[in-house]
Amino acid sequence: MKQRLSAATQQHLVLTPQLRQAIRLLQLSATELEAEVAEAVANNPLLDWQEAGAEPAPSPQGEADNGTVAEAAPEPEPPWEHDAEPWQESPGAYHGDHGETDHPSAEETLQDHLLWQLHLGHFSPRDTRIGIALIDAIDDDGYLREDLAALAASLRPDLETTPDEMLPVLHRIQQFDPIGVGACDLGECLRLQLRALPEDTPGREAAFAIAAGPLQQLPKIGIGGVCTALGCAAPEAETAVQLLRTLDPRPGAQHGALPAGTYVSPDCVIWRQHGLWRAALAAGALPRVAIQRDYQQMIRHASADDADYLRGHLQEARWLLKGLESRADTLLRVVRCLVREQAAFLEFGPQALRPLTLRSVAAELGLHESTVSRVIARKYVRTPRGTMPLRDFFASGIDTFDGGSASSTAIQDRIRQLVAGENPRKPLSDARLADTLKVEGVPVARRTVAKYREALQIPASHERVRIG
Repeated sequence: MKQRLSAATQQHLVLTPQLRQAIRLLQLSATELEAEVAEAVANNPLLDWQEAGAEPAPSPQGEADNGTVAEAAPEPEPPWEHDAEPWQESPGAYHGDHGETDHPSAEETLQDHLLWQLHLGHFSPRDTRIGIALIDAIDDDGYLREDLAALAASLRPDLETTPDEMLPVLHRIQQFDPIGVGACDLGECLRLQLRALPEDTPGREAAFAIAAGPLQQLPKIGIGGVCTALGCAAPEAETAVQLLRTLDPRPGAQHGALPAGTYVSPDCVIWRQHGLWRAALAAGALPRVAIQRDYQQMIRHASADDADYLRGHLQEARWLLKGLESRADTLLRVVRCLVREQAAFLEFGPQALRPLTLRSVAAELGLHESTVSRVIARKYVRTPRGTMPLRDFFASGIDTFDGGSASSTAIQDRIRQLVAGENPRKPLSDARLADTLKVEGVPVARRTVAKYREALQIPASHERVRIG
């Protein structure tokens, strides 16, 4: 075989520390972001809080490449009392104050978070039922410890399925947020998280081999045992072990419900002005921090060691400011897109909610679905209807007879209205509710109506009978 030398151009993603930090900042809630920035200010002498109304310090001459990044200041608060249009009385209208900390957060379990993603996905009705069963079997840590054969047997006779049919649905659930959910053990959980990393992540392949092999013996055998088991050098094994330590062994634990009574701070605010819906960052949603000019000027006059120390912290400060600016810009873009798509929902309530998925928003904004998912995670928006999570703007859809579509939230709201107006002596059965919806142009099966009714915690028709 003749040997030859050739060159090729290849594109690949490198997960730099700056990109890692930007991703982390993007998925933090407003409260978590404030704590993150406070810790950065405490540990970085070049960072300091900036008073409201103060202008960011300009870059000194000769330090153009190391200058501060201009802070992305939030837009001014909406003129609730004077310039904004008065909110018309309607069901669910908001009459509370307009403080930054509003209603207590609603409890949300890991199952709620996974079911929300399941219903937004493109699953067939059968796969959706299988997915619901799988998600119901996932524990609070995010693991599916029940055998698929036993789970399939428990679904009979309502649903005839096999482990082979359930496995593809499980694989799709394992790609949901949080990454690593649905694994059967720690090794699989770590492998799922490693698989989501770029292929050129240092230590990725060795870490994958450890997770698939000597993971349980790692505390006993140490780095030397890993080198022997994998046949690799000590530096490579050390890098792989450090990478494994950055992963989450309990991916479901941090996505449970907030403590009862916890109050949330809205990241954005939506209001109506001159007949148009507008959105802006809430006051305080973007922490006001800046680089201290005095310390920055010291770099030119400091000793070599001190200059290296200051430059390192200066780089970290610039990364933080860029990450905050990027987070604010992406969050505002997503919220404004939601306002455009769901203006009727803001105007008339849940019955006017349009079908909207992560994929459609990502396509409109030119973002990845995972980015949109991180943007809306644990983010809240203050509206005239109250403070609500951004995920409430999303809903799966059902095609109607007239060629349009109706969201699942709108259908549930209609079911609630029909039940509220029924004759208490002759409550509407699921079949009659389905027939009524079909007459209104929404073709839903009786099973779907039963599922929505149970989600609304409405008893069955025989339990709603009232005599006298």
